[in-house]
Amino acid sequence: MAHTQETVHAIVEKQRAFFRTGKTLDVGFRIEQLKKLKQAVLAHKAELEAALYEDLNKSETEAYLCDVGPVIVEINEILKGLRKWARPERHFSGLMCFPSMTTKVFKMPYGVSLVISPFNFPILLTLGVLAASISGGNTAVLKTSSKSAACTKALQTLIADTFPEAYVTVVDGGHDVADMCLSERFDKIFYTGSPAVAKHVLEMAAKHLTSVALELGGETGNWCIVRKDANLRDAARKIAFFKLCNAGQICINVNQIAVAEEVAEPFLDALKAEFVRQIGEAPEENPEYPKLITPAVFEKCERITSQYRDRVVFGGKGNRDTVKFAPTILYPVGTDEDVVRHELFCPILPVVPFKDADVDALLSVIAEREHPLSMYVFTSDKKWANRVMSTLQFGGGCVNEVCIHMMVKGVPFNGTGHSGMGAYHGEWGFKEFTHPQTVLFGKTHGNLPLREHPYSGKTGARKRTLLNRFER
Repeated sequence: MAHTQETVHAIVEKQRAFFRTGKTLDVGFRIEQLKKLKQAVLAHKAELEAALYEDLNKSETEAYLCDVGPVIVEINEILKGLRKWARPERHFSGLMCFPSMTTKVFKMPYGVSLVISPFNFPILLTLGVLAASISGGNTAVLKTSSKSAACTKALQTLIADTFPEAYVTVVDGGHDVADMCLSERFDKIFYTGSPAVAKHVLEMAAKHLTSVALELGGETGNWCIVRKDANLRDAARKIAFFKLCNAGQICINVNQIAVAEEVAEPFLDALKAEFVRQIGEAPEENPEYPKLITPAVFEKCERITSQYRDRVVFGGKGNRDTVKFAPTILYPVGTDEDVVRHELFCPILPVVPFKDADVDALLSVIAEREHPLSMYVFTSDKKWANRVMSTLQFGGGCVNEVCIHMMVKGVPFNGTGHSGMGAYHGEWGFKEFTHPQTVLFGKTHGNLPLREHPYSGKTGARKRTLLNRFER
């Protein structure tokens, strides 16, 4: 369907009318809808995996591991905890509020939500966010990426088969349709994508003072530090797996590696060996290797590789027909070079050597740049690792691991600064899609004149004495 501003407006108004019926306020209703969503994902699993293969050449296993399966895990976590999360909090009002004894905090939905999802994990980053929106009691308009057209079509079928348009619907189209959505007054916007587009989302949302959550890749990319005391084979194995996943098109992926120059050569040897072991000598010809989303990304890989041709120590080849580009290591690269000052979002992997004794200088460089979404360190020095991970600012990360921090139940997934605002997953997603509403329950008898005039003379003095006691 080709959308116009009028059709988008009609969808939003239809959802607003549905929200005002109060049906979504009932936690039982939300649980029922989440169960429907889970069953729909399971019933449409084959179609979703086929769509992921068509858009990104994801194998059946990778599609389930990274996109479909995590949606089920997310829904299960919400179903387990939702009744507890949604329960109003009860607080003692305090002596200052006497004779009131009770204040409650209600967890209220925002209303009509807009979810703008990206191409790289089109199922997870649409339905996972939808689950959070439903848990909070909202309706949802899902604006999916035009780049992952097969997944958008599969999502349209799944959602239309499961929910009425007045509750949840998928809106397809390009940037023009996204702007049509952003022109409408939504009550909550959740955007996943680039910092550049996020600025536009915020600007549009500001016109209606709409609450916004942003999950972004980070302006200057995610760092991985490999110290000289690291287990090099273990680090190489994990980094290679991660860079191969979705051909590097992941917001939390390693953008550049900083490796202690004392161990740079053996680390590079281990990294090359791991790429070959996991995907073969010619990854761009391997049917299991994911493809790049558009020819434009392929051309970017060719352009960067050409620019650094004398420093390509692994890979550097691609298949234009299949839009696949091999994982490519650039070495050595300086901390101030352009390739390590921007998020790459592709299989290219710059490696920056540093003297291990000068690691603090490297950390200063990282700290001076925009906050990354993820941070990874490989070292046997747990004390140093703990200091680094508790003082640098970033969204989330791992010590001697990659990526799986986002799979831990009960913890938030989020960024900060140029890598985002807001958080979700489990209860954090419920909180993101609700606002706390404080209500004090007053009494009609026994009210004291403490807060009322007069404030002067002996009466005022007595009031001040009592107030001083209450404030202790």
